[in-house]
Amino acid sequence: MTSGKLKTEAVFLLHLLLTIGAPFLPFLVSWQISVPVLLLVIAQHAIFGRCFMLSGHEVSEDDGSTFYSHVIERLGFQPNKKAIRFFVRKILYALLTVLTLIWQLLLHNTALLF
Repeated sequence: MTSGKLKTEAVFLLHLLLTIGAPFLPFLVSWQISVPVLLLVIAQHAIFGRCFMLSGHEVSEDDGSTFYSHVIERLGFQPNKKAIRFFVRKILYALLTVLTLIWQLLLHNTALLF
């Protein structure tokens, strides 16, 4: 495996780890950390219209791809890229932000890790 391919796969694995971990963020990490991180992800999508990590593993967003649709394609499926893009960019991270605030501030639960 070439060093370029190795770097591309390393970025993919890091992105995968972060993506899998995102739904657990409200429960694992304090809102003082998770809310700004989630807001940065939302801002990245809103301001720049793209995910900076996606280009790190050589995936173009020109056809509407997101990391989620890329993973689903790697599993051998053909997802509806527009629907996934809308859900991820407009709903998912906003929902995780609200869930974090409700879980930790309104319901007075503490983060499990930090």
